Amino acid sequence: MNIINENSEIKKQEAFDINSARKTIDMEIDTIKKLKESLNDTLTQALNVMQKAKGKIIITGIGKSGHIGKKIAASLASTGTPSFFVHPAEASHGDLGMISADDVVLAISNSGESKELIDILNYCKRFGINLIAITKNPESSLAKAADIVLQIPNNGEACPLGLAPTSSTTATLVLGDILTTCLIERKGFTKNDFNDRHPGGKLGSILQRVSDLMHTGKEMPILNENSDMQRVLLEMTSKRLGCVCFVNDIGELTGILTDGDLRRCLSATVLEKKAVELMTRNPKTVSKDFMVSEVIKIMNTNKITNLIVEENKKPIGVIHIHDLLNIGVA
Repeated sequence: MNIINENSEIKKQEAFDINSARKTIDMEIDTIKKLKESLNDTLTQALNVMQKAKGKIIITGIGKSGHIGKKIAASLASTGTPSFFVHPAEASHGDLGMISADDVVLAISNSGESKELIDILNYCKRFGINLIAITKNPESSLAKAADIVLQIPNNGEACPLGLAPTSSTTATLVLGDILTTCLIERKGFTKNDFNDRHPGGKLGSILQRVSDLMHTGKEMPILNENSDMQRVLLEMTSKRLGCVCFVNDIGELTGILTDGDLRRCLSATVLEKKAVELMTRNPKTVSKDFMVSEVIKIMNTNKITNLIVEENKKPIGVIHIHDLLNIGVA
């Protein structure tokens, strides 16, 4: 095969792959649209039961439904709704003891006829445990055993064979996200609550509070606004944060001077001036309860590298962009 023919074949393959990918996307989008149109009061019923649960939300399912179930359980648990996944096969060998009468079971099966779920369904009936089903078949064994049925569209699969779970698992995943986000809103779950459950990794870093990173006490570059520039230079150099914040005689914040400001106003007479003559008044400030993600946005928007932490009009700390770089979020 010559180079021209080889390149032609490559282009044909690329076009085929992209066309196939777009068909998959279109098919899954269509399924999600049908899910959106089909939502009804059973969603509210399910949410009411889940929100009022005194115990945990137990997710179960086999195969691809199980994989999706694990993600749903993780999302719920991380956003204020205690939840975990129970594998139906393990449940039949003792893990049923992990499910209590105060729990709610959310069972997932595309067909609603997964035999592996039988023991869990019987257990729920025996002990009066609320059972919510996610399935495409409202006439299935699972649906008939459930107290509430959340139906996903019977819209076929994006798989060209029409066999591998694709569109159906996407719809189930979206339905799980719906349950998660609705419960977040119902419970008034906050960024602070989220941070408490995500202390590790970059996500945990972004959700740290300013109080966790700010420089305070002797580390904080702070002077009276009437200080001479020689003292300002010494303070800026010794504290190594690239700025000095200034207060009036009663300790209220009045301004800031950064190393960039200093370079811009550098002259032979600069040391003869007072800080109050050169400082930037009404500097940008944040509260100690601000999230790091909010600090990054303020710094980027205003093109600054320092922020003063203020409380009751008085500076209580300074946060520098290097503090954000050190935790890997800037």
